[in-house]
Amino acid sequence: MGQSLKNSRTASHQAYEVMRDRILNGDIPSGTKIVEERLAQELGYSRTPIREALRQLEYEGLIVNKKIVQPTEKDLRNLFQVRILLEGFASHTAAIYLPEKELESLSACIKTGKEGTTEEVMKANERFHEIIVQASGNSQIVDILNRMQSIIYLFRKTVVLNKRPHLIDEHEKIYEAIKARDSQAAKLLMENHLQADLDFCLHILGRTNYE
Repeated sequence: MGQSLKNSRTASHQAYEVMRDRILNGDIPSGTKIVEERLAQELGYSRTPIREALRQLEYEGLIVNKKIVQPTEKDLRNLFQVRILLEGFASHTAAIYLPEKELESLSACIKTGKEGTTEEVMKANERFHEIIVQASGNSQIVDILNRMQSIIYLFRKTVVLNKRPHLIDEHEKIYEAIKARDSQAAKLLMENHLQADLDFCLHILGRTNYE
């Protein structure tokens, strides 16, 4: 039974990733009505994983009233501005409270960012920001950012695949500020880092989906 539950979770996460990517890539047009049976047939999953994936996509705002919603450039800009505010605050807090062990984890993320494969860099990028967000100790901040996971993923994928200049250097500067317990510098560096992500991504995405 435990193994069955594990398999179900894996299938639902796989279904979520496939559907998320299709929505963000524009393969499933905005306004498309969701029909569980059809999706299950098209994607090769049973109804339960599809239902769980749809629930997550609704939570993240990519499905509203059983219809696909593709984020506009204005949506991306607005959501990322919220992320800049929240992660700036989290970086300020991390500089004050982050334990030594988590500092070592941040350093490891930077090392992977410099030397890892594309997939490893993606995961290290995600982990770097996750450590800092958790350091906020604020469940409301964590919840808001969890609702933005698809948008955050879109930006992470764009900056990593397109090799945004200075990405890992900026992580390293944020880490150094947190390590030095310089809360104001950590906040400002994170805000500037995410603003650079936003500007870069809107430039890249503007060539395709978000013109």
